[in-house]
Amino acid sequence: MFDERRRQRALEELKVLDTPRDERVDRVARLAQQMFGVPMVSVSLLDRDRQWRKSEIGLGGSEAPRQDSFCDYTVRQDDTVVVEDATATELFSANPFVVGDPHLRFYAGHPLHAPGGEPIGTLCVLDTVPHTFTDAHRDLLRDLAFWVQSELAHDAELDHAAVIQRALGPQILPVLAGYTVAGGAVARAKLAGDFFDLSLHAGALRITVADAMGKGLGPALLAASVRASLRTAPGRRLVDAIAEIDALLEEHLSETSAFVTAVHAELHPETGELEIVDAGHGLAFIHHPDGSWEHLRSFGLPLGMGSGLATVEARTARRTRLAPGDSFVCCSDGLLDVLDQEDRFGHVSRTLTSQGPEGAVREALRLAETERATDDVTVVVVRRDP
Repeated sequence: MFDERRRQRALEELKVLDTPRDERVDRVARLAQQMFGVPMVSVSLLDRDRQWRKSEIGLGGSEAPRQDSFCDYTVRQDDTVVVEDATATELFSANPFVVGDPHLRFYAGHPLHAPGGEPIGTLCVLDTVPHTFTDAHRDLLRDLAFWVQSELAHDAELDHAAVIQRALGPQILPVLAGYTVAGGAVARAKLAGDFFDLSLHAGALRITVADAMGKGLGPALLAASVRASLRTAPGRRLVDAIAEIDALLEEHLSETSAFVTAVHAELHPETGELEIVDAGHGLAFIHHPDGSWEHLRSFGLPLGMGSGLATVEARTARRTRLAPGDSFVCCSDGLLDVLDQEDRFGHVSRTLTSQGPEGAVREALRLAETERATDDVTVVVVRRDP
């Protein structure tokens, strides 16, 4: 029995309506056009009173009325519908889409389903001249529709995962007397392999910036695992926390070649003492009020890269001190793409001096939203106020 209310709810839960074109779905539409030799293809999702097209070829618009549409009929049947010559069928010969624009004669559509099985739309191929449609054609159309359906569900899953990922990040930055604390991140795609964390423990500020190599769901899951591990037992020494992640990745992910670069630091606000462990990240600095920079260099390997080798030296922490006016700056390598390529340090220095830590982070995130960005961008700045 057709349940319109349940079908509409399932469609809305996917959160696909009125989203931008998707190259993966467009590619399936192009294949359908070539395979069936038709001038028109549509991936249509049926909203309350309209059919909205996630992808279309030859139809000249992103939506059309749902009433009297072939796609509405297909969704209600919840089965493949083939009309080889609409003018020769009693059901469709007087249809507005047949007697009027686009003057359809041929239609073949297969329903698209939400993850719960509700029919929410169609993949359809159309022409203004009749076609013969074989059983092999039906099988091919069904397979292509399943491909589109999988892509739409994948998008919805990524959207949900992105919401959860953002919720796991710092929602409110710690307040530290005598210091200004700022941080932010922008994902290049829906899910980020970068993350930052800022938390207070026993009066000290724990600072983490990490970057799981690669893009997509795998690096995002890896980043979440590293963040969770570093959050566990915050009383551990920095080197012990990093060593435990090394062991975890070595034990479980050694065959995947997955690794993570990271900076894990602790700031003691009374003295300005900063302890830092750098696991192959190399992008941690102190910016001094006179505009000079101190690069907190480290030669440690990334997390999960060769931690089991006997020749690898044990992790060591570096200690330094933030004087009044100094800023600890740490970022992911995505920031390098959006800075002034001729004078990256000068670019950051000028921004920090003129806009302060919070303004500098906002500017970095603004640049991360531009076309210059090719990767996730994450930035943390902690300044000891003058």
